[in-house]
Amino acid sequence: MAITDVAQYAHLSNADMEALGAELDLIRREVEESLGANDAAYIRRTIAFQRTLEAAARLLLATSRSTAGWLVGTAALACAKSVENMEISHNVGHGQWDWMNDPEIHSTTWEWDMAGLSSQWRYSHNFRHHVFTNVIDMDDDLGFGVMRMTRDQPWEPRYLLQPLRNVLLAIGFEWGIALHGVHAAHARADTEPAKKAQSRAVITKIGRQMVKDYLVFPALSRSRWRRTLSANVAANVARNLWAYVVIFCGHFPDGAQKFSAASLENESKPDWYLRQMLGTANFNAGPLLAFASGNLCYQIEHHLFPDLPSNRYAAIATRVRALCEEFDLPYTTGSLLNQYLQTIRTIHRLALPDRFLTDTPAADAAESRRRIRSRTWVRRTPAPEVVPAAATNPACGRAVETVLG
Repeated sequence: MAITDVAQYAHLSNADMEALGAELDLIRREVEESLGANDAAYIRRTIAFQRTLEAAARLLLATSRSTAGWLVGTAALACAKSVENMEISHNVGHGQWDWMNDPEIHSTTWEWDMAGLSSQWRYSHNFRHHVFTNVIDMDDDLGFGVMRMTRDQPWEPRYLLQPLRNVLLAIGFEWGIALHGVHAAHARADTEPAKKAQSRAVITKIGRQMVKDYLVFPALSRSRWRRTLSANVAANVARNLWAYVVIFCGHFPDGAQKFSAASLENESKPDWYLRQMLGTANFNAGPLLAFASGNLCYQIEHHLFPDLPSNRYAAIATRVRALCEEFDLPYTTGSLLNQYLQTIRTIHRLALPDRFLTDTPAADAAESRRRIRSRTWVRRTPAPEVVPAAATNPACGRAVETVLG
């Protein structure tokens, strides 16, 4: 079921692949050349809005005595945390605003309001995930190590708990990301002292977050500390749930394809582009929902150009969708609810052993909706120690360059 030759799967000739790569390179080049004051003003305005919203929420929580005041204050705090996480920190961490040369708004200096370390996340996410998107045994985000998201992953008894693990991951998403990041950091470290240093670093960060949210702010509320503590817990959980929904809807609904490790062999830049287009999914959103999701409703465009500013994705999406029509490629999108329900269906189905899953085309659609075209499939193969050539090409998002900062 995993794809081994992305160009052959899409029925694109060598000339088609070169043409597709050239068109996407052109989009990148034109956006980069047009970046300027309006884009810089956008991110600064967004940061100012987020900080003002958080301050107003905390002020309301501190001064209001009513239940309605707590609900409004908590909702506002959750929104502020979501904007900080999705539209600011995630995108700053990708290096989308590094071109401004602002020491505050830079991928190497920004630390997000989450339990995990930004530096560890940049490696696990910018490199392991964005370079090897949906490649089995190489993309650590494919099920986050606790869930089976394709039948190419052999079933194990532990997957029977997958529906429950999914719920726990959603509620504690920031903790899952923290563990995910330190695990990737450990795998990358070549000595035991280096691994211990990474563990100490994330423990220190977790300590700072716990003290800030669950000690300092409640203490400042004096006799109302319980009110503030409960608001912080609720806002963090709401932020976790929203981030989880957005991320899962961009990677696991029907139509988001999976790839064998063999697909990386001799992978060119156009191959890398095409793999991103086939392996990700969008959801329909207006300006407000797009902003709330960090513009990750445009997950296809984000994976094509992860280091281009998020405020440009809506315009880029129009051009990418036109290219998909021109080259007869799928452009996977749908409502947020529809994409999430498809993802939940996959999570629950793949919790079962393969003998309980039917092999009809209709049943396959529950895991990944497939276009009715001839294609080549391969069985799961061991992951080679290989970095695709496209990964180190600046036109593919500079994923490697922004890992370490």
